[in-house]
Amino acid sequence: MPFHFTNCISQYPFKYKVLTSLLSSQSPLSSLRCHPMDSVLSQRLLLFFFAITLTTTTKLARAQLPGTWELVVENAGISSMHTAVTRFNTVVLLDRTNIGPSRKMLPKGHCRFDRSDAVLKRDCYAHSVVLDLQTKQIRPLMILTDTWCSSGQFLPDGTLLQTGGDLDGLRKIRKFEPCEPNGHCNWVELDDVELKDGRWYATNQILPDGSVIIVGGRATNTVEYYPPRKNGAVAFPFLADVEDTQMDNLYPYVHLLPNGHLFIFANNKAVLYDHVTNKVVKNYPPLDGGPRNYPSAGSSAMLALDGDYSTAVIVVCGGAQYGAFIERSTDTPAHGSCGRIVATGPDPVWEMEDMAFGRIMGDMVMLPTGEVLIINGAQAGTQGFEMGSNPCLYPLLYRPDQPIGLRFMTLTPGTVPRMYHSTANLLPDGRVLIAGSNPHVLYRFNAEFPTELRIEEFSPEYLSADRANIRPVIEGIPETVRYGDVFEVSISVTLPVVGIVEVNFGSAPFATHSFSQGQRLVKLAVKSAVPDGDGRYKVGCTAPPNGMVAPPGYYMAFAVNQGVPSVARWVQLVAK
Repeated sequence: MPFHFTNCISQYPFKYKVLTSLLSSQSPLSSLRCHPMDSVLSQRLLLFFFAITLTTTTKLARAQLPGTWELVVENAGISSMHTAVTRFNTVVLLDRTNIGPSRKMLPKGHCRFDRSDAVLKRDCYAHSVVLDLQTKQIRPLMILTDTWCSSGQFLPDGTLLQTGGDLDGLRKIRKFEPCEPNGHCNWVELDDVELKDGRWYATNQILPDGSVIIVGGRATNTVEYYPPRKNGAVAFPFLADVEDTQMDNLYPYVHLLPNGHLFIFANNKAVLYDHVTNKVVKNYPPLDGGPRNYPSAGSSAMLALDGDYSTAVIVVCGGAQYGAFIERSTDTPAHGSCGRIVATGPDPVWEMEDMAFGRIMGDMVMLPTGEVLIINGAQAGTQGFEMGSNPCLYPLLYRPDQPIGLRFMTLTPGTVPRMYHSTANLLPDGRVLIAGSNPHVLYRFNAEFPTELRIEEFSPEYLSADRANIRPVIEGIPETVRYGDVFEVSISVTLPVVGIVEVNFGSAPFATHSFSQGQRLVKLAVKSAVPDGDGRYKVGCTAPPNGMVAPPGYYMAFAVNQGVPSVARWVQLVAK
C-alpha cells in the first residue's frame, strides 16, 4: 500500500529534507507517493522529482512565507562576532584583533603594534566598526587588546562595557561611550582596573542596582562584578559541576528574574543564584536533549515580563549532540527540541516542544510584540572553526501565547548562510540586523561558507505594507522616567485604534555566540488609548516598579497596536 511522500522522505533523509515542511496542495511534490516494496526506485523517483521541482517549490515557499530580507551593507569591512545597538541609532560591530587583515583600514597613523601577534605585528586594519543605521555608513574603531569570544553589557548611562577575551585581552575591561553618528567616539581600554580572573567565553548581565555580573569563562568557575566588589571573584562550583569532556559550560545563559535572582543555565542544567549572598538557592531539573551551551549551543531567551511581573518564563532551543565537538563531526544532526520552564514557579518543570528544524548557533531575538525570532545557524555539526554544515536559512517565529504544537511559524528564508560567529539584533524600527559569520581561523572568502562581510536586515511580517495603516507613531514620550512613574505616551495612527495599545520597553543586548546578553522585554501597565483629535491618542502608562523587573538604563520604547510596533524612541529608566 503506498504511503505519503513525507513518510518516504523521513525514510530517506537526503539533503533537501527541509522542503517537507513547505509542501502544500499546490506543490507537485504533494501528490508524490513512495512504495515500500521498491526503495531504490523510490529514491530515484524522489531525486528526479526534487531535481525538476526544487526551484519551483522554493520560489513558491518564499512567496507564501512571512517576512522579507534586505541587503543593507555590501561590505562592513569586518565580520562581526559581537554586535550591540546604541541609543544613538548606531551599531557597534566587533571582531577579534589577532585575525589578520580585515577589509577596513584604520585612519592613517593609528596602527596597532603587538609583537606577540602571530599574524600581524604592525596591524593597520580595523577590527571594530560603528554603523550609522540611517546612512549605512561605516566608521572604523580602534581596539588594542584581543576581544576573541569576549562579553559585554550596557551600563545605566548607555556606555557599553566590554570584558575579557583571549591572550592580552583575557583580563581586560574596555568601554565604548557611544555618540552621535557624526561623532568621533572610540574604544577606551581601562588601565586602572582589570578582571580578577581571566575570562574567555563569559557572560555579562546587568543587575538591579546597575552593576554588572560577569559569569564563568573557559577554566574559570567563578563570578565577579563591575564595578569590582571587595571580595573580588567568587567561586561558583555549579559551572565546574556541569563541565563535561568537551566543556559545554561556556557562555552560560544568564537571565535576571523579576524576583532579583539569576537563572543561570549551563550544559543541560540550571540554578537559581542569589548574587547578593553569592549562593545557589534552587536547582532546576535537567533539560532533556543533551548539551545546550557552547560549544554545543542552541540559544535562550526570557519571555516578555508583564502583568504584575511575578512570573518569568525561560526558553532554551536547539543545540548540538554530545560528542560532535570532540569528534569534529560536521554532519551530526542538530537538536530541534526546545525546553520551556516557569523559572519563578514553586515546582518548575521543563515543557518540551519541537522546532521545524534542528538548529545550532541560532539567535533568539525578542521582538517588540513579545514574540521571539529564531534566526541564523546550522542544522548539523557544532560550534567551532570549520565544524558546522547545512545552514539553516529559514527563520522561525516563536509565538509564546499559542498552544504547544502551534507556537512555531516558519518564515521566509534568507540566502546568506550565517554560521559560526554570526549575530542578530533588534533595531529601533522593528527590523532585525543580521551580521557576521566566519567559521574560519582567519578571513577566508573562497570557502563553502566564506567569511561574511555583508549586513542584512530582516523585516518580520508586522512590517508588511498591508499593516502600515495600523502602525502607530510615537509623537511624544518622556526622555527619562523613574521607577513607578505614571506618564503619558502620545501616538498617532492612520486607522482608528481598536483594543489596547501596548507600550513595551526592549533592552539593547550584547549579542555574541548565539546568546543576547542582557536581553529583556518589559510590557508596561497601560490604560486604554484616549482619542486626542486628528488620529492622535494618549496612552497612560506606569513605568516598571524596580530594577529587578527592568535594570536601569536606556530602553527602546515601542508602541504596539494590534501586533504592529512603532519605531521606538529611546527612554532612560532611572531610580527615584
